[in-house]
Amino acid sequence: MPSIYDLKPKFQALLRPLCGALAHAGVTANQVTLAAFLLSLAHGATNAATGGADWVLAVLPLVLFIRMAMNAIDGMLAREFGQKSNLGALLNELTDVLADAAFYLPFALIGGLPPALVVAAVLFGVIAEMTGVAGVLIGASRRYDGPFGKSDRAFFFGALAILLVFFEPGRWSTILVAFAVALGLAAIVNRARLALKEVRDANA
Repeated sequence: MPSIYDLKPKFQALLRPLCGALAHAGVTANQVTLAAFLLSLAHGATNAATGGADWVLAVLPLVLFIRMAMNAIDGMLAREFGQKSNLGALLNELTDVLADAAFYLPFALIGGLPPALVVAAVLFGVIAEMTGVAGVLIGASRRYDGPFGKSDRAFFFGALAILLVFFEPGRWSTILVAFAVALGLAAIVNRARLALKEVRDANA
C-alpha cells in the first residue's frame, strides 16, 4: 500500500548537503535523534498544557516537518558517515514511538475530540511500529509498509491540527479520527502479512 514514506529517498537527497555540513561540524546521529525527541516532548507538553491552543496547533505541521527532517538526517549520519551503533538503533526506534505519543496523545485533551479514538489511533501507531521491528525477529527486513506509517501519521495529525484551528470539533473530526484508527489497524495487518510473505519467499 502507498505511503508518504516512499518519498523518503528524494527528501534525503535534498537534505544531504545539510547532513554533510553537520557531520563536518561534529554533530552525531544520536545527538540529532535526541534533539528531535526533545522537540516532540516540548510541543506535546505545550499542546497538553494549553488544551490545544490555536497557535500551538497552527505550528504543529512545521514542527512535524522539522522532526521528519531530523529523523532523515540522523539516519544519513549513521549510514553515510560511519556513525552506526547499537545504541543509535535502539534510540531511533524508542524515540520514534515516544515522540509520536508526545505529539498526538495531547489531542485527546482537546474538547470535542473523542479521547478513546485518539488514544486508539496513537496505540495502533505504536503497535504498527512494533510490528515493523518484529519482522526482523523472524528473518524479514524492518517493515515500513503503509498505510499510516510514521510519515502518514504526521501528515494526518498535522492536517487535523490545521482544521481544528478553523473549525470546531464535531462529527467530522470524530469520523476522521475513527478513519485514522482503521488505517492504523490496516498498517499492523499489512506489515505482519508482508513480513511473513518475505520470509516465505526467501525460504521458497
